[in-house]
Amino acid sequence: MATVMQKIKDIEDEMAKTQKNKATAHHLGLLKAKLAKLRRELLAPPTKGGGGAGEGFDVTKSGDARVGLVGFPSVGKSTLLNKLTGTFSEVASYEFTTLTCIPGVITYRGAKIQLLDLPGIIEGAKDGKGRGRQVISTARTCNCILIVLDAIKPITHKRLIEKELEGFGIRLNKEPPNLTFRKKEKGGINFTSTVANTNLDLDTVKAICSEYRIHNADVTLRYDATADDLIDVIEGSRVYTPCIYVVNKIDQITLEELEILDKLPHYCPVSAHLEWNLDGLLEMIWEYLSLTRIYTKPKGMNPDYEDPVILSSKKRTVEDFCTRIHKDMLKQFKYALVWGSSAKHKPQRVGKEHELEDEDVVQIIKKI
Repeated sequence: MATVMQKIKDIEDEMAKTQKNKATAHHLGLLKAKLAKLRRELLAPPTKGGGGAGEGFDVTKSGDARVGLVGFPSVGKSTLLNKLTGTFSEVASYEFTTLTCIPGVITYRGAKIQLLDLPGIIEGAKDGKGRGRQVISTARTCNCILIVLDAIKPITHKRLIEKELEGFGIRLNKEPPNLTFRKKEKGGINFTSTVANTNLDLDTVKAICSEYRIHNADVTLRYDATADDLIDVIEGSRVYTPCIYVVNKIDQITLEELEILDKLPHYCPVSAHLEWNLDGLLEMIWEYLSLTRIYTKPKGMNPDYEDPVILSSKKRTVEDFCTRIHKDMLKQFKYALVWGSSAKHKPQRVGKEHELEDEDVVQIIKKI
């Protein structure tokens, strides 16, 4: 592991010394590809027979969504976790092998949201310890990440945490790159772009592909992509996660300082200790999770507004709704009756491809 860490440090040092211009783009692209491969090796090192998984933890995923709290020690993560889970529900207990990850559950708008305090993400990951890998792996499973910052500490802490997460394939508040990469049997590297490109040229694309031992592929860009974007697509293991920067302890700064912080994108000011703006934070978490609540209506009965079925906004068809309730429901599915904003009339008879909206009411009609 020490050799992998040393190689990463050597490449990072070389990149820091290399001036960024058109002449060095090819070389930098190659270094970035090497770095991405080493980071992957660090995150999931090859296991040899007989070896254990190493120290770490495993928290069972539960509820409708998972939110991870990340930050340096003493920024108030634990206080925030306790106030949020204590205010809206009991702190849940799960089995995990070490006490490095503290889970809790919030019930909010009918959804059960699992909160994980992920200490050690900074201390563990950089030195390649087993726990660091486990923490990063758990962070990758989160539907939203809260980076908790101390209002009286340097704002540079934000960048340090971002760099750590991004180094291990977690892309914060970003969409997947809008480029096509397709391997082929022969014909070499074919590079086309539908827009003017300032970051990538054919030589750089060939150098990056060569590092991955890819000699035949079609690469098509639809925007001004970077070498990092191309590497992300080739690696294929990146996760794109919404992120909220929770600036805690705002009771200890001036109004003028708060106004400066207010210019940060994706930012939410709170005081966990005094419980300032926790409602605003929950509202923002709900928005960033982008969940859809669907109420069930058994035949001849009123809708159940107490226990909605929670769907992702990206998977909210009637088919997704049925699958979430029970995997065998689709076998008996005939059609559905829908009341709500997705229905043209009340009720509307729909098939399983129909897309549902938040707070729709659905009644499933089964085959006789």
